Amino acid sequence: MAAALPLWTPSLERINRTHLRAFASQLRRTGDVDAVTAEGAIDYDALWRWSVDRPERFWPAVWRYAGVVCDQREGRDPWDEVVRGLDRMAPPDPERGPRWFSGARLNFAENLLRYRDGREALVSWNEQGRRGALTYAELHDAVLAAAAALAAEGVGPGDRVAAFMPNIAETVIAMLAATRLGAIWSSCSPDFGVKGVLDRFGQIAPRILFAADGYRYNGQEIDSLPRVREIVTQIGSIERVVVVPYRRGSVDLAGIRGAVTWRDWSSARPESRVTSQASRFPF
Repeated sequence: MAAALPLWTPSLERINRTHLRAFASQLRRTGDVDAVTAEGAIDYDALWRWSVDRPERFWPAVWRYAGVVCDQREGRDPWDEVVRGLDRMAPPDPERGPRWFSGARLNFAENLLRYRDGREALVSWNEQGRRGALTYAELHDAVLAAAAALAAEGVGPGDRVAAFMPNIAETVIAMLAATRLGAIWSSCSPDFGVKGVLDRFGQIAPRILFAADGYRYNGQEIDSLPRVREIVTQIGSIERVVVVPYRRGSVDLAGIRGAVTWRDWSSARPESRVTSQASRFPF
């Protein structure tokens, strides 16, 4: 039987524009591995074999190529150990592993918000089509405003923030704002029933709940607020409910303890500020 031919092969120009090509070329320059052939092609087998045989060298190379933002240590790597317990096929254990880059300190949100330019960072679509977009600069400012509002609520490292939200820009903004402050983030889809939400959020006792007034699915609008009212009634730890009017311009917040709209909440304390540098935590 004849060997199957690929359906499509990228041009050399497209290959040369990929991150994989740039990463392989960097490895060749640093002498870590000759991942580019004499003809200029990527040697996938050599790259894969090096990642398997020498993970303690491969992953720091990926870290440096990606430019991970973290606390630096003068004259040494920002981590104590690249990997521990890689041979364990079991849930991670603090001592036995698997554990990567132990001792490194970084913040996920700080890394995602490193850009402040006019390129599109988030593009929102739903069944009705394109709803809008946020640039990296706009996303950064929106996250700072949300983080300031969370900080004004007293949210800090270790506090829990939950979201009963669809995949919209405000969900990403809220997650990044909570992460920026070191809070623990948990979320579930708005198509969950009340019991499913209580099973997930009830055990973590969130202080803040983000929720949309509803969502759209298969041409229908589904109202989430009746379930939000019941959820807040049954989770006593919730101090504030931030509601995003996703389906309509105005929402009825009656019967929802501590409820406020996203716009009112995020602009209530314009004097509140958070520093441009996020709190970093052990990796």
